[in-house]
Amino acid sequence: MSEANAPKELTFAEKQAERMKRLRSLHSARNEARTQNHQEVVAEEARNKLPANYEAKKRQAEWVLEDQAKREEASKQGKDYDRVKLLNISAVEAERLERKKKKKNPDQGFSTYEQATVRQYSRLVKNMPAPDMEQYEKQKQKYGDAFYGGPNVIIHGMHEDRKEAVDKMVNDIEGQIAKRSKYSRRRIHNDDADIDYINERNAKFNKKLERFYGEHTAEIKQNLERGTAI
Repeated sequence: MSEANAPKELTFAEKQAERMKRLRSLHSARNEARTQNHQEVVAEEARNKLPANYEAKKRQAEWVLEDQAKREEASKQGKDYDRVKLLNISAVEAERLERKKKKKNPDQGFSTYEQATVRQYSRLVKNMPAPDMEQYEKQKQKYGDAFYGGPNVIIHGMHEDRKEAVDKMVNDIEGQIAKRSKYSRRRIHNDDADIDYINERNAKFNKKLERFYGEHTAEIKQNLERGTAI
C-alpha cells in the first residue's frame, strides 16, 4: 500500500475533539431521555388522579360536540338531521338505538303530576343547546357582582332578553300547544253517565283519576252513594 492511500493519522488534538463531540452527543441524548421520562411520569400521575370513567366521559363529550356541529350544519342546509343520520345507519342499528332510548327514558304514561313535571324538565334540559361561554363571560364582566345575584342585589331592569332566546321560548310553547291539541280529541258524550264534574276540564281530570285509582276507591264510592260510608 502506498503512502498516499494510507489512512491519515489523527493528531492528539483532533482525537480529543472527536471524543468531546461524542461525549456531548451522549450528554444531549441522556438529557433528552431524562426530560421525556419526567414528562411521562407527570402525565401518568395526572392520569391516575382522574376519575375511572374519565376516558368514557371524554369520548362522550367529544361525540356530543361533533353531533351538535353536524346538527347545526344540517339546520343551515334546511335538512332534518335526525332523518339524515338514520339514512347512514342500518335498520337493525336504528331499532337498537330506539330501544335504548325508550329504555333510558320510558314513557309509562301518567302517574302523578310530579313525575310528568320531571319528565318535561328532563326533556327541556336535554334539548338545550350547548352553552355559549363567550356570551357567558361577556355578561359576567358586564354585571359584575350582580351576575350572581344575592339578597342585597337588585337585578330588575339590568338584564335584557335576547331576541333569539325569546323566539326559542315562543316556538317551544307553540310546539307544546300543538302537541297538546292532538290529544284533545272530543269524546262521545254519554247522557246516562253520572255528572260528577263542573266543567269539561274537571271531567277530564275525574276520568284520569278513575282510570288510575278507580279500582281502589270503588267500594268507598259505592258506600257514599248508598249513604253507608263511615
